Amino acid sequence: MTATARETVLRRVRDALALSDGPEVTVPRGYRTGRSLPDEERLALFVDRLVDYRAQVRTCTAATTAAVLAEVLHTHGARKIGVPPGLDPAWLAGFDGETVTDSAEVPAPSLDALDGVVTGSAVSCAETGTIFLDGAAADQGRRALTLVPDLHVCVVELSSVRTGVPEAVAQLTPEHPITLISGPSATSDIELERVEGVHGPRTLAVVIRTDR
Repeated sequence: MTATARETVLRRVRDALALSDGPEVTVPRGYRTGRSLPDEERLALFVDRLVDYRAQVRTCTAATTAAVLAEVLHTHGARKIGVPPGLDPAWLAGFDGETVTDSAEVPAPSLDALDGVVTGSAVSCAETGTIFLDGAAADQGRRALTLVPDLHVCVVELSSVRTGVPEAVAQLTPEHPITLISGPSATSDIELERVEGVHGPRTLAVVIRTDR
């Protein structure tokens, strides 16, 4: 059986470690942890960072989630959207377009036919404006689903927003595939001109639910 690229890399790492005669190194993990902010301050900080990254931000309550999501999708002209299999269908009750449920059997290139994607999120960091997606979570889906379409509408629960990076990372399962998002995909060309949408969605719209 042919080894995967991942298995090959890990085997080489293990072989290199076995040949090394150096002592094991203990990495200090004295991170500053336990920080917290009141809901209003944490929300304001998170929104400020998101906007600085050129993400579009809306807030809503549990009762208005469907209406706000429908409005966001309508604003971007999204008529055909992809969703992970575990996304709460009530969130899209106000959307009158076509919804396509993603799965591992759907070829990644075909996702380019979608106008956008709607997902949930695992946890977020207010201090850096970073959203963490857990690929093993049913409401967040595989990485391709959030990289190929040009619009990503991500729902974030305010209760899942942590103040700093250590507090956010502590909420994750290390063995799961994790994607970190800090604004829409962007890079700079050789003349330092900002170019968006090269490595992922050109537009990131974040809908923050301030209650459940």
